[in-house]
Amino acid sequence: MASAPAILTIDVGTSALKAVLYSPTGHVVDQSTQRYAYRTEQPGWAEGDPETWWQALQHALVDVGQRVALDQVQVVACTGQMHTAVLLDGAGQVLPPTILWLDRRAAQEAEELQRHLQLPPYQINSTYTLPKLLWLARRRPARFAAAARICHAADFLVGRLTGCYDVSDTSNVLKTGYDVADGRWPAFFADLGVPLGKLPRVVRPGEPIARLTTQAADKTGLSRLAIAVAGATDGTAGFLASGACDVGQWCSTLGTTLVLRGVSRTLLRDPLGRVYSHAHPEGHWLPGAASNVGGECLEARFKGSRLAALDGEVSAHLPNPLLLYPLARRGERFPFVDPDARGFVQGRARGRAELYAAHLEAVAFVERWGYDILAGLGAPICDPVFASGGAVASDVWLQLRADVLGRPLRVAADAHSAKGAALLAAAAAMGSLSEAVRRMVRFERSFTPRPGLRAYFDDKYGRFRAACAERYPAAGA
Repeated sequence: MASAPAILTIDVGTSALKAVLYSPTGHVVDQSTQRYAYRTEQPGWAEGDPETWWQALQHALVDVGQRVALDQVQVVACTGQMHTAVLLDGAGQVLPPTILWLDRRAAQEAEELQRHLQLPPYQINSTYTLPKLLWLARRRPARFAAAARICHAADFLVGRLTGCYDVSDTSNVLKTGYDVADGRWPAFFADLGVPLGKLPRVVRPGEPIARLTTQAADKTGLSRLAIAVAGATDGTAGFLASGACDVGQWCSTLGTTLVLRGVSRTLLRDPLGRVYSHAHPEGHWLPGAASNVGGECLEARFKGSRLAALDGEVSAHLPNPLLLYPLARRGERFPFVDPDARGFVQGRARGRAELYAAHLEAVAFVERWGYDILAGLGAPICDPVFASGGAVASDVWLQLRADVLGRPLRVAADAHSAKGAALLAAAAAMGSLSEAVRRMVRFERSFTPRPGLRAYFDDKYGRFRAACAERYPAAGA
């Protein structure tokens, strides 16, 4: 049997849970993924059963325990989906429904909150936790009234392990309406019908919560001496795993959508509400913004194509005359806010490969636009930019993005949310989170801008911005 790892991280996703065991140096020792289903009873709805997450964790640890001695795990941290609302009674039992992050039923409540209430300076989305809580208070009043605790997905599993269901971290509570600047829950929540007594105590990611209960240790094979520490949302944890840790360092996470996040010494304020800020565990700020543009446009436009083969043809189609905004669905939230925005293509493609190259360019232009906005708001942005997400599988796209940004890109070997949770778990032993990042994150690839393409991309980026301003009124703001 392999030697025991020091850290267990738990990543609870929408349809699967992953348990990953890390060595003290940040290497994966073993892991197991367990899948489960969620319900979509009506269009736009999504509900889950937290008990299936707990069962999945137990199954994952039984699986891993066949190969690794779990009783020597020292620290446990949990990450996962951000906007899921879990109601619990006084005994820690789930009161359904548990509304998942992708559920959009609370659109009316989101509009009301945005219009009438003094909330943090970002756009309220129907997927956020606070509108869901308002929906539950109004549409399921008996169950909401019976709830002793409101927690998030990661909080629930920490509660199952420690018996403490009343603790959350600053990243998970941000879109539940917590005032991260003042460090408190807003008093007006009571006027919404959301009693403050139901809401968790908030700590920084990485802070110790409690040791495991005897019952949890018996069910999982973990040691009763293991300590659970506060984790973070999957986005925050993934950012940490990218290697960005110092003020001025930024990461672009490009998957289905594009998320930019960085480290700032001061709180970044955006009067248009496009940018939000998490609290950094070391006292700084983590400003971020999320676009609806991303790899989804490739799935929608080039479904069934071998993207690796198309990658091989990109260089032959630079430069190209096409301008486009690559939205796969209606609505944009960054770099401009327009709920009715639709994508466009200007020009006629001479073939599939040329259209593909133009899509890669366009996503990179949105990325550059985002950094221009952040710099304009006062954010320090240093080189290199760190890159994570599914799009890092394409070296061609990474090189093109470096060309468009005019900045080098750096890719970590294991930039996933589970690794970020491991960094938080290791921070205390290593003296600081920044030290854990420096010692445990390893980089595998770097991309430097090609000087010969600078003039072409600068000119086309300007024309791209002008074309967007013509079509989207908010894009010229």
